[in-house]
Amino acid sequence: MNIPEAQQLAGRILDEVRKVIDGKPEATRTALTVMLAEGHLLLEDVPGVGKTMLAKALSRSVGGTISRIQFTPDLLPSDVTGVSIYDQRQGSFVFQRGAVFANVVIGDEINRASPKTQSALLEAMAERQVTVDGVTHELPNPFLVVATQNPVEMDGTYALPEAQRDRFLARISLGYPDTAAELEMLRHRGTSDPLDQVRPVVSVTQLQAMIAAARDVFIAPPVEQYLVDLVHATRDHPDLRLGASPRATLHLVRAVKAKALLDGRDFVLPDDVAALAVPVLAHRMLPIRQSLSLSGLGEMDFLEVVVQGLLNRVPVPTA
Repeated sequence: MNIPEAQQLAGRILDEVRKVIDGKPEATRTALTVMLAEGHLLLEDVPGVGKTMLAKALSRSVGGTISRIQFTPDLLPSDVTGVSIYDQRQGSFVFQRGAVFANVVIGDEINRASPKTQSALLEAMAERQVTVDGVTHELPNPFLVVATQNPVEMDGTYALPEAQRDRFLARISLGYPDTAAELEMLRHRGTSDPLDQVRPVVSVTQLQAMIAAARDVFIAPPVEQYLVDLVHATRDHPDLRLGASPRATLHLVRAVKAKALLDGRDFVLPDDVAALAVPVLAHRMLPIRQSLSLSGLGEMDFLEVVVQGLLNRVPVPTA
């Protein structure tokens, strides 16, 4: 599939998502970018701003299987991955697949489950497989986790382990809609559910072809060096006790290629790196507590400021 064809199909997906999400074009584009980059998306914000709606709209606009997991304190790891059950008729154990076996898995309020249950997704997100009772089961292709979570400061939440945060390609926050978007929502959602209007506009085969086209987007050596320098700068930052991992470097490369495809280009620009550095890098890092306290900011706001500062400091290739 060539770039114009992929861009046209991406436009169809965005049109479907916009039927549900009003006034958030950047968030919807970033969500689609993550999908085309074969990553997983973390939507973090206060309740009621449309996190789950965005996840559902994105999944319904693409053909394939969809699964939804409501994360609660009593959810068990086997509910996510599956369990082997003894079948008396066959005289053997039979594997019953869990909710993770789908092309798109919506993990709703992921940080309300215990860390043990959260960790059930680690292998699935990193290796696209699950191992139960010593047997490995492959997950569908493509495989995407779109997880929502409330801020850690809210009641009944657990902080995601660093290993799990690092498996999400990007984290975005929707924020409250502006006045015009909220008025539009009142006028069009009083009598019907907008999700009922969302239909699959891209098949699984077409989505796989779009992902392959994104992989083939060219990134020049100077832009690669700029990207690596930016990630390395997080590891030496005096206000961070944990910088971005090598996985973050790989995720950022895939993300900028997908963004270039959405923009109709077969090559990556330094501006693509700058545009995605915050959503791809910030959630993976950990601040030094003293620096965070002195800043007077919340943790994620502080980390986003750190990444923005690095973007201003790391030299941008000019040729």
